[in-house]
Amino acid sequence: MGIYQIAVDGPSGSGKSTLAKGVAKALGIMYLDTGAMYRTCGLAAIKKGIDPKDEDKVRSLMEEMNLEVKFIDGEQRMILDGEDVTGSIRTPQVSVAASDISAQPVVRTAMVDMQRTIAKEQSFVLDGRDIASNVLPDAKYKFYVTAKASTRAERRLKELNEKGDFSQNYEEVLRDIEYRDEQDMNREFAPLTQVPEAIVINTEDYTIEGTRDYLLSFIKEEN
Repeated sequence: MGIYQIAVDGPSGSGKSTLAKGVAKALGIMYLDTGAMYRTCGLAAIKKGIDPKDEDKVRSLMEEMNLEVKFIDGEQRMILDGEDVTGSIRTPQVSVAASDISAQPVVRTAMVDMQRTIAKEQSFVLDGRDIASNVLPDAKYKFYVTAKASTRAERRLKELNEKGDFSQNYEEVLRDIEYRDEQDMNREFAPLTQVPEAIVINTEDYTIEGTRDYLLSFIKEEN
């Protein structure tokens, strides 16, 4: 099939990252977690004590920081100013900072440029908010993954608890999810978008494996 891209968009906690990873593994191609890139920008702002909504300070931050995406043994690692921060970007605080900073055009422009460059090199599955609408509008396959906010909050809380993080209760996680939805859908620059041609997958309708197999069925039909 040559080099091709699979775009998987959807709101926070919809299961798109788990799905995208499973699809990439099944097809033997690479997976790019674009959310991890915005989370790293959010972490950079936190480390510098910068308000991620402060446009001027964020612009300076983007000029100064060195963000790298490395693939080691097939796993994506996020490197910030020479430090591997892959394990530090999954906290609730970083989630909110990522949502705020990703609304800044200077941040999205820089990250989208990186994402396009990476995806040119070989076949990739990319997941995010604006992959089909903005990052890779010519992607061969486009999917939009969704689930109710309450379901997404339950999943996120379970994920945090399994990692030993009990700092938030269900109501707080739900508030964060709803805040991110509001931010992602209503920002002026490259908002969360369901393009008309995307195949919609509600992850409440299937198991993790069932969701993966359902998505793969659309790709295998052409092979």
